[in-house]
Amino acid sequence: MLDCLASGQSARAREMILHASAIANVAVTDVVVGARSVVVIHGAADGESIRDILRDVSFQEQLSYPSDSREVTEIAVRYDGDDLDSVAKQCGLTTGEVVALHTAADFVVEFCGFAPGFAYLTGLPAALVLPRRTTPRARVSAGSVAIAAHYSAVYPRESPGGWHLLGTTTHELWDINRRPPATLQPGMRVRFVELA
Repeated sequence: MLDCLASGQSARAREMILHASAIANVAVTDVVVGARSVVVIHGAADGESIRDILRDVSFQEQLSYPSDSREVTEIAVRYDGDDLDSVAKQCGLTTGEVVALHTAADFVVEFCGFAPGFAYLTGLPAALVLPRRTTPRARVSAGSVAIAAHYSAVYPRESPGGWHLLGTTTHELWDINRRPPATLQPGMRVRFVELA
């Protein structure tokens, strides 16, 4: 299963576990998938059943997400990030090319973590893949749009962070009074749109 998660299948793995649990009539409260891990929250009496499901589920199967039935969440971005020039230089591109690549990409929420509402988005063009910053910032503003490794993300609230900042958005990603509180959920499709 870890190979599946490492290759960009976290959202599918979550859906498959939930689906298999429902078929087996096993009560699962939630499935939290990370880059290389999975946590299944369930009743104590269902532990053995969950182990069986995890052994039996074929993570090579493809869940169908028909493109015409999955809404795309658009996030408007002002590409004014502190690292935009540095990213362009490191990637051998102009800042305009960085923005064009980022806005042309079709992203999928792979998993959520780090902070409430922080979604790891896969689909970053290979030309923009960079390791995390060598020195993280003690403070990254809420709404910062960033990239690191093969992910893009938006910081939902002010926090420390080591990602490269491309821009900012006013899109609200986390609201504790909303149901669900997080705007972005695993499996959702996302596009970034440049603000003039």
